[in-house]
Amino acid sequence: MRAMTRAMTEEGFGNCGNHYECEAVCPKGISVRFIAKLNREFLKALLGFRK
Repeated sequence: MRAMTRAMTEEGFGNCGNHYECEAVCPKGISVRFIAKLNREFLKALLGFRK
């Protein structure tokens, strides 16, 4: 989880919202569903939650 958080921060990813703007302009074609999942996991990692 820490590696993912570090990578997202370094790449500037995770700043996307769930309003489809990111999906529309994403050069990799990442779906908003996946962006939302990454955002949830990112927040959990920042807050220190564990499964």
